[in-house]
Amino acid sequence: MNTHDAGPAGDAPPAGPEYRVAHFQDRLASGELGELGVHAEVRGQAVLVTGTVPSARCRDDVLEVVREELDGLDVHCDIVVSESSSPDHAEELS
Repeated sequence: MNTHDAGPAGDAPPAGPEYRVAHFQDRLASGELGELGVHAEVRGQAVLVTGTVPSARCRDDVLEVVREELDGLDVHCDIVVSESSSPDHAEELS
């Protein structure tokens, strides 16, 4: 075992970004967030997370998974909320 590749407790070295992105995608697909159209891909030295979610709560849930799974990577998120709530006032047409 090469000890200078191991973590502080002798753990295996951290997985590469492609592996971590694949694990992130698997976790999204297998959980409550599986129906969402959220995708992640490695672009150069960064990870790009994109998609559309139905509510701010869903976006927050996705961002929590991003923090847990992709911590330490340079991550750029472009997650759009498409809430379909009723308007709270009439639209003025001119």
